[in-house]
Amino acid sequence: MTGALGICHYLGTRYGPSDLIVDVKEPAYGAFLNWMYFSDATLTFPQTLVLRYTRLEPEERRSPQVATDYAKWFFGRLRAVEAATANTQTLCAGRFTAADIAIGYALRLAENVGLARDFGPNVTAYWARLQQRDAYQRAVAAEQAAAKQQNVARSA
Repeated sequence: MTGALGICHYLGTRYGPSDLIVDVKEPAYGAFLNWMYFSDATLTFPQTLVLRYTRLEPEERRSPQVATDYAKWFFGRLRAVEAATANTQTLCAGRFTAADIAIGYALRLAENVGLARDFGPNVTAYWARLQQRDAYQRAVAAEQAAAKQQNVARSA
C-alpha cells in the first residue's frame, strides 16, 4: 500500500477501534471519507504543481503562470474547508479525526509553498488549532531532529 491516506485509513480500521477513524456505522462516515481523500486528491495535487513550477524545475523551466493557475485551483477548493470550519473546531464527527490530520497536512504544505498567507479566517484559525495540538508539536520536533541527524536542510 502506497497511498498515505489509504495507509492511515487501513491502520486505523485494521488495528482500531480508534477515535481517529469514523466508523462506517456513524452518521459522519461519508463526510469522514470525503475529507480524508479530498486532502490528497483535491488540495494537495494543485500544490504539487505550484511547488514544481516555482522551486523544483530548473530556472529556465519554471512557470509563474502555471503556478498561479494551480494556486487559484487550490484556493477554489479550499473554500470547502473555509465553510466547514466556520462553526466547528474539527471537520467531522464532532471530534478530532484522521480527516483533520489529512487536511492539516495539506495546510502545512500550503504554508511551506507560501500559500498560507491567503487562507481565509476560518482556515487560518483551524490551522492554528491543529498546530497547537501536542501530537503535532511532537511530530514536528521529531521531523526536525531527523532532518538534523540526516543533515537535511529544511527549505523555505
